[in-house]
Amino acid sequence: MSDLSSLAQPHVPALHAYTPGLQPTESGWVKLNTNECPYGPSPRAAEAIAAEIANAGDKLRLYPNPTSAPLRKFVAKLHGLAEENVLIGNGSDDVLNLLVRVFGGPSAVTAFTLPSYSLYPVLVAIQNGSVKAVEFDRSMRLPVDAIAASGAKAFFLTSPNAPTGVAFAPAEIEAVLQRFDGILVVDEAYAPFANADCVGLLAKYPRLVITRTLSKAHALAGLRVGYALAHPEVIGLLDRVRDSYNVNRLSQAGALAALSDTGYYDAIIGKINRTRDHWSAEWSERGWFTYESQANFIFTEPKNAAGEAGPAVAKSLYEFLLSRKILVRYFPSHALTASFLRISVGTDDEMLAVEQAIQAWLAK
Repeated sequence: MSDLSSLAQPHVPALHAYTPGLQPTESGWVKLNTNECPYGPSPRAAEAIAAEIANAGDKLRLYPNPTSAPLRKFVAKLHGLAEENVLIGNGSDDVLNLLVRVFGGPSAVTAFTLPSYSLYPVLVAIQNGSVKAVEFDRSMRLPVDAIAASGAKAFFLTSPNAPTGVAFAPAEIEAVLQRFDGILVVDEAYAPFANADCVGLLAKYPRLVITRTLSKAHALAGLRVGYALAHPEVIGLLDRVRDSYNVNRLSQAGALAALSDTGYYDAIIGKINRTRDHWSAEWSERGWFTYESQANFIFTEPKNAAGEAGPAVAKSLYEFLLSRKILVRYFPSHALTASFLRISVGTDDEMLAVEQAIQAWLAK
């Protein structure tokens, strides 16, 4: 039998695919490991999807709108922009992939901060590109000088950051834009939970690209819808490499309906933020170092009953929670994250279950 991998592009067999959080298929789990919304999407989204399915004979046999034009128009209005400033993707991951297709590759350096979203280097590797990482220290201050000196054609910056939840103020982002010569991609997946965003900077800085997702605040992770906000020239470049019909008909309908229900989501986001702030304060008062989060998760450094922290302690609590069918996220591969756990904000009952398990772990 021939070695089929020898027929692939030389860099492909050595690639390491993105590793998502565990996705259990059986019931009974408290799933707080992938930052999904703990509450359901707007009923309007379900109604819009049902309406598309009800007319399946006429609609599902046809291709969807190829550019998601009605959704582009609505997103533009939502942010006070023109339709030419918007691109819709199959989740924001699709948008990030398009950005790497356009601005990455073998002849370009693509950079990002560490720690941050671990998909970035995977997307660059797929394009056989060169990567450069700019390290945060424990203070999580934005390394403006290092970003400016990175020499990258495109730099990916998550704000609020994952996995720490730390957000960077628009003034800090502007300081980068004033000194960095490449495309600055600000990944605002968690912006709906934050105090501010960077949309207001788009008019002044054509090299700024903002990406958003409907997977977090809008509870539509299963539909896979995201978008980019950028200068029309950048959007035009992304459209050149975008897959045709990249967002399906049901996703377009559900996303449009969801985004129109601002009152519903304002209430959900407010509830999530209150839950987040409550448990952040509780664990901080216990003596656990906890970053001030502006996302829908908490990044905390647990201490055991002896007051010890560190990678072994974090791993112990992670495994104990796992044994109780509670899923959180543990990132042992980086020195800054190895002693922490990232806990997605769940319902009040789910967060109470986490706390009760922590108490049992401490007693053990």
